Amino acid sequence: MISQLSWKIGGQQGEGVESTDRIFSTALNRLGYYLYGYRHFSSRIKGGHTNNKIRISTKPTRAISDDLDILVAFDQESIDLNAGELRSGGVVVADAKFSPTIPEGIQARLFAVPITTIAEDLGTSLMKNMVASGASWALLGLPIEVFNQAVEEEFGRKGPAIVEKNIEAVKRGADFVLEQAGGPLEEFKLEPADGQQKLFMIGNEAMALGSIAAGCRLMSAYPITPASEIMEYLIKKLPKFGGTVVQTEDEIAAVTMAIGANYGGVRTMTASAGPGLSLMMEAIGLSGMTETPLVIVDTQRGGPSTGLPTKQEQSDINALIYGTHGEIPKLVVAPSTIEECFYDMIEGFNMAEKYQIPVIIATDLQLSLGKQSCDVLDYESIAINRGKLQLDELPPLEDNRMFKRYEWTEDGISPRVLPGMKHGIHHVTGVEHDQEGRPSENALNRQKMMDKRLGKIQSLRVTNAVKVNADEPSAEVLIVAMGSTGGTIEEARARLTRDGMATSHVTVRQMHPFPNELLEPYLKAAKKVVVLENNATGQLANLIKQNVGYHDKIENVLKYDGTPFLPSEVYKACKELN
Repeated sequence: MISQLSWKIGGQQGEGVESTDRIFSTALNRLGYYLYGYRHFSSRIKGGHTNNKIRISTKPTRAISDDLDILVAFDQESIDLNAGELRSGGVVVADAKFSPTIPEGIQARLFAVPITTIAEDLGTSLMKNMVASGASWALLGLPIEVFNQAVEEEFGRKGPAIVEKNIEAVKRGADFVLEQAGGPLEEFKLEPADGQQKLFMIGNEAMALGSIAAGCRLMSAYPITPASEIMEYLIKKLPKFGGTVVQTEDEIAAVTMAIGANYGGVRTMTASAGPGLSLMMEAIGLSGMTETPLVIVDTQRGGPSTGLPTKQEQSDINALIYGTHGEIPKLVVAPSTIEECFYDMIEGFNMAEKYQIPVIIATDLQLSLGKQSCDVLDYESIAINRGKLQLDELPPLEDNRMFKRYEWTEDGISPRVLPGMKHGIHHVTGVEHDQEGRPSENALNRQKMMDKRLGKIQSLRVTNAVKVNADEPSAEVLIVAMGSTGGTIEEARARLTRDGMATSHVTVRQMHPFPNELLEPYLKAAKKVVVLENNATGQLANLIKQNVGYHDKIENVLKYDGTPFLPSEVYKACKELN
């Protein structure tokens, strides 16, 4: 029996690859396995090669596997493009309709199943995804009842007749391949899962859920890959909590609406990707200048311009930190796990109101759209902090003066009121202003206001601003990264440890203000530092050099072809430095 297995399905976009993966992985999750998925898909609605890869394990896993055990192919292109990942002894389950062949030099076993024919015999070729699922599920020897339950959930809303036909498609695919193979394949039999309850979601869903838990009751947004699932999730869920989602005409309207709603006291967010973030920059400056809370999710993708809208990249770092004109306080946080996506949204809303600043939660496409197992979330730990928002009645002000909304305080954070509160009248403007909000170009006032705004975040540190996994402080190699790369790095480190190389791993979660004092001891102790990131110019490495130093120790490991890092690539990069 084996403890983990890698499964992939490929075909043309629009022919059921996504739904096949969804049902297959849902059934595995019900059995209690840990899962980690990656979607390779085209930036079009229909057509173009797409594939979904799932890693199935009896232990927690947060990385794509280097190799592949089972490939399900709807066309020859899927075999040609993905067969190179197959390990020796791997399996291809392919539609007999296109007379599949395995490329020369690939040591794999081919099962040609009349997938389309079986589906058409049942009434429609649309059910070929269920035929293929049944065939690959049967080879693993897993209980078919669990798979059928997942089918019922997927198609139940379409009525019992559709459910029965799909279950029959699963059975026929399973029966055919078992007859060919002579039964389930012993070499692919998985050890039993632990049976513990696990959540199974993408990062976008976790962030949407986190925003609800944080008290968000309005989302204003414009659809964009790979952020749209946040809006789609909240469209379904927010009304149940008295909230709503507004699809705006563009990203400029989305962010300004969010600023206005937050000014009115409603916790509001927006979400986008690089192109949308660019359009929001002027309004982010307005949030900083008026000290109005704002929460934005940026799901990084391949750029510039339209770039690679459905591919992995981490190239918005400079834009996130330096994109606005002028200088404003802001917080930029990059979660690295599904759990952090959830909890960072809650902390992000709290920090936005506590410090009265824009907060940007920056993910990458793999974390946003890669579906994976995660721990059950702890709702009891959630605390809401609205900072200095005054909800009680204010005392009358002397001499009929206005409320000092931008009062110079010791911590730089001014009292805040809801619009219309008695004795809370003040002026709000995007130009420089005095303590009551009146426009002012006075030089002394300008300097004091700038110092007040920028100074209030200097000591701001989120939970686990720098997350550390270290063998020893003075490791031979320190690997520094951000976002979704954490699990991949940990798997590579395990291999390096077996080779006798001591390594440390630091994930930088708080990108701005940069946590110099937390990262510096690890840079100082390490002999060599590898900064690993999905961009072409080493933006994270440059940020570290600018804020902490140690230029002579830092080596860039960059990948910007649109695909995530594999454990073997991280392993090789570290070995070459030794």
